[in-house]
Amino acid sequence: MKLVIGSRGSALALWQANWARRKLASAYPDLSIEIEVIKTEGDRLSETPVSQIGGKEVWTKEIEHALLSGSIDLAVHSLKDLPTRLPEGLVLGAVSAREDVRDVLVSKNDRVFRDLPGGATVATGSLRRQAQLKHARPDLNFVAIRGNVDTRVKKLETENLDGIILAAAGLKRLGLGDRIADFIDPDICLPAPGQAALGIEIREGDERITELVGVLNCAETQQAVTAERAMLATLGGDCGVPIGGYAAFDAASIDVLSLSGVVATPDGRQVISERAEGQASSAEQLGVRVAKRLLKQGAGVILDRDGKDTLPRH
Repeated sequence: MKLVIGSRGSALALWQANWARRKLASAYPDLSIEIEVIKTEGDRLSETPVSQIGGKEVWTKEIEHALLSGSIDLAVHSLKDLPTRLPEGLVLGAVSAREDVRDVLVSKNDRVFRDLPGGATVATGSLRRQAQLKHARPDLNFVAIRGNVDTRVKKLETENLDGIILAAAGLKRLGLGDRIADFIDPDICLPAPGQAALGIEIREGDERITELVGVLNCAETQQAVTAERAMLATLGGDCGVPIGGYAAFDAASIDVLSLSGVVATPDGRQVISERAEGQASSAEQLGVRVAKRLLKQGAGVILDRDGKDTLPRH
């Protein structure tokens, strides 16, 4: 039996696809598994800020076309890059266990975030990170950066940067954890909904693939990201607006989820945050509830700007 996994061609994307292949091969030794590399619009426009070329679809559209056409059987995505509204005929078939969910600083001389000197130049490809970190450190100079994880790390030296903000999960998966100078607490910078988890996208109604990808699923992570993505979907947000969301199980009960959400202006001057708890079995309703509270506080005014503020290029 043959199975084809669709993936982008970056080192991180291939790590993710190979993770899925190893897990599937271990569970189904008779399965012949191939990885098909697909170039997306986001890959082709690698130097243009994502907020200027479209939403999350720039990372997924071509892969989803291949999935719908039947040329691949499943797609492995960084879940934070997968839109909350999938094309008709496609569903989220599984969600992996999470890696470290935090954002991190890679810096010259391993300076931690609080010790960066005023005026230091810090690069990030995310308006979410920019907004929250500007709120915490308005004295820093934030600039945009594009490229794969390894490319961004190299730019620390080649483009005279003082630091780069990245996801801990990507660095750890690529064996670059030793480059992390500082882990940024979610109280300072909430991660993106779905961050550090992998999303397995499949065709709706494909019973064979649905059964196979069950071995890739982590039920606890699936419940957490369901809350986060429901919040994001209710807010109507995408890469172009600064939205953070993180759900975690209550230390006292595995049945209770705590969801924190934030919406901010790109300049970091206005940050609206909310937090609520709910039953893990009602994760979607929890996400909707937090989103509605954010909107009631005025998040809709920020979201209506639709990411028109962007970072200076670097």
